Amino acid sequence: MIDPQHITALILAGGRGSRMGGVDKGLQTFNGLPLALHALTRLQMGGAVAQIMINANRNLAAYESFGVAVWPDVLPDYAGPLAGFLTGLERCETPYMVTVPCDTPLLPLDLVPRLTQALMAQDADIAMVSAPEFDSQGRCQVRSQPVFCLLRVRLLESLQKFTQAGGRKTDAWTALHKTVLVPFDLPTDDVLAFRNANSLTELRQLENLPA
Repeated sequence: MIDPQHITALILAGGRGSRMGGVDKGLQTFNGLPLALHALTRLQMGGAVAQIMINANRNLAAYESFGVAVWPDVLPDYAGPLAGFLTGLERCETPYMVTVPCDTPLLPLDLVPRLTQALMAQDADIAMVSAPEFDSQGRCQVRSQPVFCLLRVRLLESLQKFTQAGGRKTDAWTALHKTVLVPFDLPTDDVLAFRNANSLTELRQLENLPA
């Protein structure tokens, strides 16, 4: 296992929130608290990271009120999750960084330990979550979740070159490196753990689901 002192967590809250009408998604409330604060609290409860950062491009003071460092994208024009990855890797002071989006308030407390165990067991560069997803017919499939990753910070140079060449797709960049998929589909796993909210309607639906 990796010592928690060697891992920094990055919460990705830098998106446009287009499907939420342009609002700042990380600051929308879930059970009375901002979504990003739920993610931060879950990471703290897990006790597997030394530091937590937030990547945000608006309302920086609101995010700073959570008590952690906040960094806007180093790339212009809301360039997507990889811009957050790049920002985090440039600021990270530990050998490893784990990324989570701001809109999954139920993320599992054992997220980081399971990713670190898989990364070390496979001597991989990236450990990526694979989790249940439901389609419009209610059918469930286990799919990769590229924004839930544990990365070796030494990948910074690779990501700099990829983005400088115009690359923006997360899975296209991770495919360049040894990546291990970590399934979160055990009988004891919460099928809602990685359920995100892309619209205000979905957020209210998630909020009203039985615990």
